[in-house]
Amino acid sequence: WYLQPFHQVILLLLFFFFTTYETLQICRLLSQPVLPLLSAQKDINIGAVLSFHRSALLKMHTFTSKPEPTTCGSFNLRGFKFAQTLIFAIEEINNSTRLLPGVSLGYSIYDSCSSIAQTILSSMSLMNGYKQTLSDTSCSSPPAVYAIVGESNSSPTIALASVVGPFSIPVISHFATCACLSDRKRYPSFFRTIPSDYYQSRALAQLVKHFGWTWVGTVRSRGDYGNYGIAAFEEAAKQEGVCIEYSEAILSTDPKEQFLKTLEVIKKGTARVVVAFVALGDFVPLLKIMVQQNITGLQWVGSESWITSRTLAETKEYSFLSGALGFAIANAKLMGLREFLLNVHPDQEPNNEILKEFWETTFQCSFRTTGSGACTGSEKLAELQNEYTDVSELRIANKVYTAVYAVAHTLHNVLKDFKSSTNSSTKEQPTPQKMLAYMRDVRFTVKTGEEIFFDASGDPVARYDLVNWQPAGNGGLQFEHVGVYDSSMSSEQHLWVNQERVLWARNTGQLPVSVCSESCPPGTRKAVLKGEPVCCYDCIPYSNECFPCDLDYWSNESKDRCVLKVVEFLSYTEIMGMVLCIFSFFGVLLTAIVSFLFYFHKETPIVRANNSELSFLLLFSLSLCFLCSLTFIGRPTEWSCMLRHTAFGITFVLCISCVLGKTIVVLMAFRATLPGSNVMKWFGPLQQRLSVVSLTLIQVIICVLWLTISPPFPYMNLNYYREKIILECNLGSAVGFWAVLGYTGLLSVLCFVLAFFARKLPDNFNEAKFITFSMLIFCAVWLTFIPAYVSSPGKFTVAVQIFAILASSFGLLFCIFTPKCYIILLKPDKNTKKQMIGKSS
Repeated sequence: WYLQPFHQVILLLLFFFFTTYETLQICRLLSQPVLPLLSAQKDINIGAVLSFHRSALLKMHTFTSKPEPTTCGSFNLRGFKFAQTLIFAIEEINNSTRLLPGVSLGYSIYDSCSSIAQTILSSMSLMNGYKQTLSDTSCSSPPAVYAIVGESNSSPTIALASVVGPFSIPVISHFATCACLSDRKRYPSFFRTIPSDYYQSRALAQLVKHFGWTWVGTVRSRGDYGNYGIAAFEEAAKQEGVCIEYSEAILSTDPKEQFLKTLEVIKKGTARVVVAFVALGDFVPLLKIMVQQNITGLQWVGSESWITSRTLAETKEYSFLSGALGFAIANAKLMGLREFLLNVHPDQEPNNEILKEFWETTFQCSFRTTGSGACTGSEKLAELQNEYTDVSELRIANKVYTAVYAVAHTLHNVLKDFKSSTNSSTKEQPTPQKMLAYMRDVRFTVKTGEEIFFDASGDPVARYDLVNWQPAGNGGLQFEHVGVYDSSMSSEQHLWVNQERVLWARNTGQLPVSVCSESCPPGTRKAVLKGEPVCCYDCIPYSNECFPCDLDYWSNESKDRCVLKVVEFLSYTEIMGMVLCIFSFFGVLLTAIVSFLFYFHKETPIVRANNSELSFLLLFSLSLCFLCSLTFIGRPTEWSCMLRHTAFGITFVLCISCVLGKTIVVLMAFRATLPGSNVMKWFGPLQQRLSVVSLTLIQVIICVLWLTISPPFPYMNLNYYREKIILECNLGSAVGFWAVLGYTGLLSVLCFVLAFFARKLPDNFNEAKFITFSMLIFCAVWLTFIPAYVSSPGKFTVAVQIFAILASSFGLLFCIFTPKCYIILLKPDKNTKKQMIGKSS
């Protein structure tokens, strides 16, 4: 009012002019409207906000001119695949005669660029539409969309639900897992088809406790997803008795120094298990630096965000993630989706820039250039194998599919009730409030067989697959299903793990140990260290009072605790057991070689001499003798104790019976050469077989009586050593054992005596002298065995018996068959009938 009167008049006229103009003019958008990247307008439309790009480029605004549209970078094939899955589901619904008959669904899909600001801008466009001007009827017209599907990340989804919530438009997410979104007061219109991290965090805590890991480190995303997820995990871990050594936070936009600092904390930590509640985009920069730092050997436990990422698993540089465990959304198969994905082509919408960008990213070409790097449009998606074309892992894509069907079933129920109402003459349109009310009670089953419904917080039933990263044939990693978590089961049955199929870090089958302090041994108790978590403690003795140890324990040198005694027996894994096994199999191999040699020369005089049938039976019994030594190795059991002694007695008697038969044949053959002698008819082939069977049958009867009256049994000898338990076979009846051994010795002495008398009979090839040497070795071995067997302690008793079996078996094999093999192989000119029956001087 200090202006001149003229100026005052001019000012008033200008004010009146602009005021009148504003009241008469339609409201107009000053900047350019935000348009959907993919859209198709139908009878009823639903919206979607998805991450077609991984980041939005930040710009400094001068506030002196209109801001330019946001530029997004790093095309996201997974986000584009989600969008195509949404379109696939809508087209499937439109082609259905059962769901929404006579109504066609449309869609408007926006790009959030993984940005909160861009998500809010997209949500406002979905609610208001994207007209550049607003008329008087704009506020009374139905909403542009009746429901919104999205977003993939938790933080943008929180912004989306906050903006849309007051307008009662349902928001249904397929991948936002933050437990904070279950707050019905803050997000009254939010639903999701993926379980809340509330359940995943508890599942991870139970998993860690299941494997006995009480000392772990954690890495999280510095955002709502990671912060809320790790907070819930730490709370559940505390209830399970698990302690957190360190908790690090990372973000994809952090400088390299921040990631190096995080890795330094991990390297200095003593925990061998790291729980990574990290978004995939935040985890990749950390992994790249881990490759540079060569950090391996950690047991990773991951959240669903990255635990089924094909991009990570198929990158060979990340092979140190082998053995990683984590919970993933249950996999599903969507019939027809692959064909739909492969049909996407830029020619479908020539003016659509997002289709061109997808094509350029997929085939690494450009529509803006010519020459070798130009896109021709003739490229084939079917020839590619990438994150977009792969339909073997549709865990999250299936949740997009389910979200669309949740909206469709809700619309179906709303329209169905409208038709059945009394006021059916008027065509009533659905409202967001109706949609919200009906979606709370929607319940349906998708074609994959899964039943979908929401609880009071808008969450579905939590079901997870436990997956394990294991090496694949192409140098990458593959996902192995090793367990299940189901929140609908009782608390004791929530978690099921098939531990036998789990492969741990460093590709071993050995369960990693991650504890702050080892379990206290008997006689001591835990003493918590001041200022340390409860998982870290010292072990101190209970008191100075003495108490007797159990039989399975012994007092240590300090006499302050009981130590579990070592159970000792001759096993296959120790060196002595391995050496004895090798000699046993070597004996069987030699016997087999001799058998094959005799078989190929069975028509030659040296094999046919002295009954070739007995020779083959003797070789077979020697093989059994070598093999019966294996029954003495290993942990003694009731059956092995009975088998080892009876097998030993019967096989050796069979062997000696054959040798005795051959000795008698030598004697009888010499007597038959005397004038007028007819002795061979009394000991022909039939009598030889009967003698072997009869002599062996006597041993069988002795063994049966032994096993019937008082058989051998496993026995824990606590008396020989103070600090060890000797697990051995008690003989049961000592009379039975010595009867078996004595009968074998009796036959051996008889055979030795007969062979000794026949050793100088005048034949060029007198087998009796070789039998004499063999029986001399046999008797010498078993005579020295008796004192060694009685005096040897523990497992050495068994070793002495095995040594006696092998030594005597090798003695028989070498002494009897080596001369014959020598003639067959090296002196074939002596392998004639004339040489065999000729008299030696």
